[in-house]
Amino acid sequence: MEITVLELDDFKARFIVRGVNVAFINALRRIMIAEVPCMAIDEVAIIENSSVLYDEILAHRLAMIPLKTPKDGYVMSKECKCGGAGCSLCQARLYLDVKWEGEGAKTVYSGDLKPEDPEVAPVYDNIPIVKLSQGQSIVLEAYATLGLGKDHAKWQPTSACAYKYMPVIAVDLSLCDGCGACVESCPKGLLKLSEGSVKVSNVVDCTLCRECERVCEKGALKVGWDESTFVFLVESTGTLKVSDIVLKAVHVLRAKAEEFNFQLSKMTGGG
Repeated sequence: MEITVLELDDFKARFIVRGVNVAFINALRRIMIAEVPCMAIDEVAIIENSSVLYDEILAHRLAMIPLKTPKDGYVMSKECKCGGAGCSLCQARLYLDVKWEGEGAKTVYSGDLKPEDPEVAPVYDNIPIVKLSQGQSIVLEAYATLGLGKDHAKWQPTSACAYKYMPVIAVDLSLCDGCGACVESCPKGLLKLSEGSVKVSNVVDCTLCRECERVCEKGALKVGWDESTFVFLVESTGTLKVSDIVLKAVHVLRAKAEEFNFQLSKMTGGG
């Protein structure tokens, strides 16, 4: 297997994976979405709520706010010594205490949530939660825990996670007359006319729409793909760095493979 990184920052990664099949690459995608643990608000104790939102709706909106997830310091509730009752090892508390006495309306934002642990704070401060009219208030405690996306979408660390086959665009120069029809039809602008023939630039951005192939009357251009090479795109909600999401997904996939081998060995008597 060979990996080529095309783009990488804390929130987005794009890379090429060579020498694998679709089963492997799709397993990696599904694990990134559903089995990489991250923090999210799971329980809310509402002390006062005179806003227009019902308690349940308010709790749901809080749950969908991405929270920063420390690399260490917290464990899954089901794995904690407290047995899931909630303690400092498996739970982080956040507080919201806002009252509006001014004119008009006040928007309460995610930045108004005050974390007990600064490392488990909202990723963004500008997510609207609710609007308060004069005299309205909200006082509550929220409890964040580690969880998995397969249990609830609030624990999905990715906002986008997808792959495609590596495009392959072949130009038969003996048939190409340089008419430029394919160049004009390409929605990504990947084809250029050079010295009377078509050249392909940045083929990795091809969407495999095959529009260029359709308009080429002479059949000089063929669009296909490499079934052992994939272009992968991962975007993080911000709760984890995208590089951490990929690495943790690889570790989960490896653990699954090792467990499968172990169980298979038991079934076959260790042979």
